[in-house]
Amino acid sequence: MEDLNSDRLARAKKRVEEMKGFYIHAAIYTVINAFILVNILIRSGYDGESFWQFGHFFTPFFWGIGLLFHASKAFRFNPLFNEDWEKKKIRKYMEEYRKEAEKFTRR
Repeated sequence: MEDLNSDRLARAKKRVEEMKGFYIHAAIYTVINAFILVNILIRSGYDGESFWQFGHFFTPFFWGIGLLFHASKAFRFNPLFNEDWEKKKIRKYMEEYRKEAEKFTRR
């Protein structure tokens, strides 16, 4: 029972660390990109160019995609390989292993 509780505690700590890492990543993303965009906004006012150019948003856009992947890992969100998919695959392989074992036990 003690091993079970220590295992659960270790998994919970790991999960909290993953979430903490995501929150730190999100905070850094916000601060850095706000700095970059404010800098571009100020510079575009002096140069007379438009702020709303796609090129100005490359960093927030692509870094945002990475941040979404980090969030999906930290919060265990995976629409393609969800829990139902895992259970179906486990059942499938367990059935295959059972059939394979029956071949050798029938002889």
